[in-house]
Amino acid sequence: MTTLFDGDIFADYHQFYLTDADGGADLPNDYTEDDLRDRIICADGVLIVTTARNMTVPVRVELHDAAPEIDMAAADHVVLGNLRTSGTLAIAGCTDYLPDAARAKVPPGNLRVMAVFTGLGALSEDGLEGEDRYALHLWPSAETGITVLRQWDGDS
Repeated sequence: MTTLFDGDIFADYHQFYLTDADGGADLPNDYTEDDLRDRIICADGVLIVTTARNMTVPVRVELHDAAPEIDMAAADHVVLGNLRTSGTLAIAGCTDYLPDAARAKVPPGNLRVMAVFTGLGALSEDGLEGEDRYALHLWPSAETGITVLRQWDGDS
């Protein structure tokens, strides 16, 4: 396992994204109710993660050789998605200036992504403070599509 990013991202509009840094992917803006319930949106060269807070949130991105084992009972929400990349990944908030975004080298081609959400029920009443955390596990895989492994049904 290699840590690609471990820090805070401003999740303006309740989202941040991973994108192929060389692909110049356009962010989709036509979200469905299913997208919001799944908490990720996969598009060509981009993966959008929707957050519980419209604030700065802690994000960790890890690269694995194969699908990692995680403690499902410790997670609030777990979903699989995918991301196509040419080998350089940008990690950014929705309104960040992409050329200044964090970069990481990854294998080119399709990556499977497991997004693990924790602390979703630990938000302040005004939704500005919280213990929500977002861990993204990536590995090379031909699999595509979105699969929710654990659904968060609480208020967020």
